[in-house]
Amino acid sequence: MKQRNQFKSLSLMRTRITLRLTAMTAMLLVLVSVPLHAAVAAPQSEPHPMLSLQTVPHAKSFKRIAIVIDDFGNAMTGTEEMLKLPFPFTVAVMPFMPSTKADAENAHRLGHDVIVHMPMEPNKGKREWLGPGAITTDLSDAEIRKRVEAAIDNVPYAVGMNNHMGSKATSDERVMRIVLTVCKERGLFFLDSRTSYKTVVPKVAAEIGIPLLSNHVFLDDVYSTSHISKQIGEVYKQLQLTEHCVAIGHVGPPGKKTAAVLLQSTPTLRENAIIVKLSELIRGPSDEQILP
Repeated sequence: MKQRNQFKSLSLMRTRITLRLTAMTAMLLVLVSVPLHAAVAAPQSEPHPMLSLQTVPHAKSFKRIAIVIDDFGNAMTGTEEMLKLPFPFTVAVMPFMPSTKADAENAHRLGHDVIVHMPMEPNKGKREWLGPGAITTDLSDAEIRKRVEAAIDNVPYAVGMNNHMGSKATSDERVMRIVLTVCKERGLFFLDSRTSYKTVVPKVAAEIGIPLLSNHVFLDDVYSTSHISKQIGEVYKQLQLTEHCVAIGHVGPPGKKTAAVLLQSTPTLRENAIIVKLSELIRGPSDEQILP
């Protein structure tokens, strides 16, 4: 009888120990399955700083718009209006023209980038439209080099170069290898205006190792306010696809209209991206708007 009671006591004790061990195991499993940061909850009144809306950068901080205005150098219509725009941009100046030096110096003084707007042979059009010192595909290697070097020397403060017209020249590998080699030697980047879908500039630039940018949108290929405004919309579309957008406008026939649309669009442009000079796309991002 006594032994039977002892057996019951031992069985009861074993049952209690088993239950306790089971409960402890369950608690350990729960603790292991809960992430450490959830086990120690932060007070609701002080959200985690990494999740605070104040510390999450706005999407526009990663987007850049670079406006380039071509055809400076000949005292063209809209020059004054463009230089009054309240944001930094890039002034493309044609060499060997009446106001080449004055336009380049004024742009530099206002804090804008200056690049050489190099006249190059198109597939269609008259050669006299190109202006002096143009690069054509019938020139010798030595003459192409001579003209590119002279153009760079003629435009003060130039930090880069882009093509004026040039659908034929930018499709010619021999020509562009010389042009881009000279630019690299002189420390200039190149902007491919992309006047031809047959351009060889990206291929040659990669082989030479020169900093290269490409145009995305022509703002005023049609000389009307409605079209220019529509093209601003294309800039926004491009920013949905890429981190930056290069857009080219002009002084001359559309100059005043383009300047007016850009001025009117400035607040919206700044809501969508940071407006920068081309050289800032080469150097890397900067969130500061440096106004002239």
